[in-house]
Amino acid sequence: MADTSSHGSPPPPLKDELDIVIPTIRNLDFLEMWRPFFQPYHLIIVQDGDPTKTIKVPPGFDYDLYNRNDINKLLGPRASCISFKDSACRCFGYMVSKKKYIYTIDDDCFVANDPSGLPINALEQHIKNLLCPSTPYFFNTLYDPFREGADYVRGYPFSLREGVPTAVSHGLWLNIPDYDAPTQLVKPLERNTRYVDAVLTIPKGTLFPMCGMNLAFDRDLIGPAMYFGLMGEGQPIGRYDDMWAGWCCKVITDHLGLGIKTGLPYIYHSKASNPFVNLRKEYKGIFWQEDIIPFFQNVVLPKECTTVQKCYIELSKQVKEKLSKVDPYFDKLADAMVTWIEAWDELNPSGASKGKA
Repeated sequence: MADTSSHGSPPPPLKDELDIVIPTIRNLDFLEMWRPFFQPYHLIIVQDGDPTKTIKVPPGFDYDLYNRNDINKLLGPRASCISFKDSACRCFGYMVSKKKYIYTIDDDCFVANDPSGLPINALEQHIKNLLCPSTPYFFNTLYDPFREGADYVRGYPFSLREGVPTAVSHGLWLNIPDYDAPTQLVKPLERNTRYVDAVLTIPKGTLFPMCGMNLAFDRDLIGPAMYFGLMGEGQPIGRYDDMWAGWCCKVITDHLGLGIKTGLPYIYHSKASNPFVNLRKEYKGIFWQEDIIPFFQNVVLPKECTTVQKCYIELSKQVKEKLSKVDPYFDKLADAMVTWIEAWDELNPSGASKGKA
């Protein structure tokens, strides 16, 4: 793409340093709406389900598409750690990317409008979030002090004002909220119309339910922990893929002194999934999370865990030791976590991205 800066329009931010990862089972017509924002970037499309089905991508996009046959060919026996018939397969895209940053979005997420009616460039806001420090050690009541028009408030310790590197930017959704099945059933007509103009750092020691449909992260800082678990076909649970990754990422970022932001940007979530289908996928997780959450709240990673990989392997050991008594599934999940790291390290031997620093 030609440099447009001489015509008064700067090049897209991080154009050569960011991949957009999209899991899908259908033609990607939704990209037409995102064309002004996504076209300059490289896309990694992870096709779920039947690998013989042809996925149509609108012309003009730079992309690589991987189906299940490609995953099996690249990973061999380790492909068992990648979920099948579930959007958790998107994490394969994180693994094969060679860029420093990842943005992932679902194919039923459209461009939202801000309160003035202007289309929101979600990718641009995620990049701003990632490139500014986080403040996990002390809460700033004006939220993100690095946003234009904000700063640290009176009483904020000067020793903490440099902040820490931001590993994850968690965006939100207008229209269809990200509810669990019981809440969907109780509130079938509820829609989110509230646009809250805020970005905040999730405090250290606080867990959160991460949603994968509007999410960006620094692959160099936290990539190996962005494993979306074993979900979908052959597994007893679904719709906990992104939340599992979020809980793992949060305890690891807390340990390594990194930050996670949530809030802006918004996307427009266009379609509600079937709450009865969701309930079949979620019902075990709804019970299990009453053990999972205390587990993560009490995880302690030893000081010898100085890399994401070391933290994640240690976490897998603790999962096997403490959660396998909840259900044998967690014994299998712990093994898959180790397989994931082995596959990640095989495809990323240097541990570094090829995007410009």
